Amino acid sequence: MKKIILLSSMLFLTVCTKSLASTSEYIVDDVAIEATLNSGVEVASLVPTMETSATTEANMLGVTNAGLPATTVSSKNTATAFILSFFLGGLGIHRFYMGTATLTGVGYILTLGGCGIVAFVDWVVLLIALVNDEGISKYEDNPKFFMWGGK
Repeated sequence: MKKIILLSSMLFLTVCTKSLASTSEYIVDDVAIEATLNSGVEVASLVPTMETSATTEANMLGVTNAGLPATTVSSKNTATAFILSFFLGGLGIHRFYMGTATLTGVGYILTLGGCGIVAFVDWVVLLIALVNDEGISKYEDNPKFFMWGGK
């Protein structure tokens, strides 16, 4: 009986593989690809410095603000991070939103936010940042497991 099941599953996989492989054909249009690549705009790479701001980056790209007030790049929304921490804190979704390192996020998921303790402290820290209107820029892109421990 085992041999029959094994042979029938191998036959099934063979038939499915052959049928899928024979139906998918790709046509490459080299002219269209070259036209798309040539119509793009080349952008100079931006090397971050201590003085880099949104207006400096725009000037490096050749973009002028035409008399408009200078704007800065907005950081992540504190309320969004707080809500994510409230509902999905144990999974560390708020940490991924704030740009934590991947391995830190995986560790956060595997420990369920430090058995809920680290997730709760993250929630309190985000609540304080939300109430005081501080922003969460100091917690963004933080590779440490304890985000309030500094960079």
